[in-house]
Amino acid sequence: MTETEIESLKDKITTLQLEHHDLDAAVCRMEESKIFEDEQLHRLKKKKLFLKDQISLLERKLGPNSHQ
Repeated sequence: MTETEIESLKDKITTLQLEHHDLDAAVCRMEESKIFEDEQLHRLKKKKLFLKDQISLLERKLGPNSHQ
């Protein structure tokens, strides 16, 4: 893997981590406010899980010596 490809993967991981963090905050706010529809909360949690899986996949592609 070239240095450019490694940096691209790291950038993608960072972007996904930020999105995951934002969704986590949104889920927490929804649960605290108790003003939400179950389906909406379920979709956000499912999206969070998807992002976590994508992050793990990309981190595995980088290998153990290439983490941020």
